Amino acid sequence: MRILVVGAGAVGGYFGAKLVRAGRDVDFLARPARAELLNGHGLDIHTLDGRTENVPVRAVTADRLTPDYDLVIVSVKSYGLDGAVDDLAAAVGPDTVVLPFLNGMRHLDVLTGRFGPDRVYGGVCMVMTRLDERGGIVEVGRISELVYGPLSDSPVVGPDRVHTALEGAGFTARSAEDIRQEMWDKWIFLASLGAVTCLMRAPIGRVNRAPGGAEFSAGMLAEAVAVATAAGHPPGERILEFANDVVSDTERDTSTSMYWDLTHDNPVEGDHIVGDLVARGRALGVPTPLFSLAHTHLSVYSAARG
Repeated sequence: MRILVVGAGAVGGYFGAKLVRAGRDVDFLARPARAELLNGHGLDIHTLDGRTENVPVRAVTADRLTPDYDLVIVSVKSYGLDGAVDDLAAAVGPDTVVLPFLNGMRHLDVLTGRFGPDRVYGGVCMVMTRLDERGGIVEVGRISELVYGPLSDSPVVGPDRVHTALEGAGFTARSAEDIRQEMWDKWIFLASLGAVTCLMRAPIGRVNRAPGGAEFSAGMLAEAVAVATAAGHPPGERILEFANDVVSDTERDTSTSMYWDLTHDNPVEGDHIVGDLVARGRALGVPTPLFSLAHTHLSVYSAARG
């Protein structure tokens, strides 16, 4: 199976490099300068135990794409999605499936609108990695899992083939029966944790130790759960217990990549992760005053960055 990874950053670069090391046929779609660097040097993975692994990889630019890929993995930030879709379109043929690993849900509308629901899967990514100043990938936690499943009953590439392409590559790979529910489960957790920590400019433990912090965090999670439930995707007992444990924690410095980006003057995915939850709540008649406040805060930050 020919695989194209769109985005050689902390997520796509990490999982793509693992697939290369497992012997899979993988190309990385990158901008010309990044493609030149990848082809010349490969990808550096800095592991938790202090080792640096260099993985030789093959990178291509958009003008070199042909529609003969079986699987296109999309792992860009949400604010880069529109440009990425235009770039990768030439790689999508009649027997190509597009598998995005973005947070939230709005990207599914973009991708199915462009390529059709039979060519798009849903996906959930759990990983703790960051890019360093040289473009290397740094592990900051041990979790690495991909979950995926078709959106259509008749995908152009079946789930068994996708699973075979991804399993056994040094990370957990799991095919889901209801991928939309899995995506909602991650979204309500990630959005709640991200909104709390970004609005309060502090990790969750510090927020919950402050006066009123625990009640504020619990209120944020309750709003997210209410939107998901109204949308027909109430979280199960296991994910709800997990989310409650993390969001109510008073000791650990747990945060999200959005908080990291905010505190390091990087672009943030405020519209995709927080704003879209507010918009869906409004459409469903579910009040989200705390999320609305967080979205305003993130929007002001983004406007100030220009």
